[in-house]
Amino acid sequence: MILTTTNTVEGRPITAYKGIVVGEAIMGANIVRDFFASVTDVIGGRSGAYESKLKDARDEAMYEIEERAAALGANAVVGIDLDYEVIGDSMLMVSVSGTAVTIT
Repeated sequence: MILTTTNTVEGRPITAYKGIVVGEAIMGANIVRDFFASVTDVIGGRSGAYESKLKDARDEAMYEIEERAAALGANAVVGIDLDYEVIGDSMLMVSVSGTAVTIT
């Protein structure tokens, strides 16, 4: 499965549009992680705990669109858009959308 943010795959013509696919992942961050992240914010530096959680959410959402595209008979997803949101005080949401297509 080819996953791309571009609208086409160079050298591979689109032969069929299968539909829009969406994947979402919402991840909660626990209070210990929140505490250490706030300490990191105060003293400076990167928050590895949040970066890891965000990567997990992104990977899950990407996996979902790949599975949904395959279920439609697609072999690629083009025009992928990633959106990130914070919900409440400790929830991270990643939403991924794109167009499932068949390419040659």
